[in-house]
Amino acid sequence: MNVPLLAAHGLSVEIGGHQVVRGLDLDLMPGGRLAILGRNGAGKSTLLATLAGLRIPSAGHVELGGTACTALSAREAALRRAWLGQVQADPFGSTVLETALTGRHPHLGRWDWETVRDAQIARNALAAVGLAGLEQRQIHTLSGGERQRLAIATLLAQAAPLYLLDEPLAHLDLNHQMAVLERFAGAARDCGTGVVMVLHDPALAHRFCDRALLIDGDGNCELGAVDTILTAGKLSALYGYPLRQIGDCGRRSFVPA
Repeated sequence: MNVPLLAAHGLSVEIGGHQVVRGLDLDLMPGGRLAILGRNGAGKSTLLATLAGLRIPSAGHVELGGTACTALSAREAALRRAWLGQVQADPFGSTVLETALTGRHPHLGRWDWETVRDAQIARNALAAVGLAGLEQRQIHTLSGGERQRLAIATLLAQAAPLYLLDEPLAHLDLNHQMAVLERFAGAARDCGTGVVMVLHDPALAHRFCDRALLIDGDGNCELGAVDTILTAGKLSALYGYPLRQIGDCGRRSFVPA
């Protein structure tokens, strides 16, 4: 019997005493692709961090691969999910390859060094995001878009069965935005990887995800298939601005009305 890669039961999330998510029930099976949408400050990042087991919910609980997050060590959790935050902190200098190799650390023992195989996995991940040839560059010399792609390569090197991505398209141009989304959609389709993404463009959410979760920041959530959830009416109410839906070849775009 298939076990959800991610499950939330009666999940409630608070920020500074304000409840932004209330009573959320959610499961993500292998191959599932979920988009989280909402206004700035609605609590999308906080919810994603809670789903990753990095924050304690105010109520309910989260499971990764059928085990409660609270029962998993940091290493065990990292083997079950890879998390991309909005901000990449680089307090110390390192090369592009050294940074990508940190994605392999959950797979290593306490005193183990990275193997030739680990290095090849990291190099393949760098090539997948267009950073081949930059392995020896210092990370502080990278542009914002290059640093974002390095963060994504590090997650790919981690090779977890579930990716939790907070605004993965930040700093990326259109070409790289589409390449990143196609990479994760392909992993879901071909490898059964689960993907949860915080996105700002409903059209991309409709194109690359099969379900969407709308959060309004006041505790209310709506979850369902993208065809049902991503409509002009629901999105206009969510963002507080009238939108018009445009369709082409089964794909949806949304423009200000």
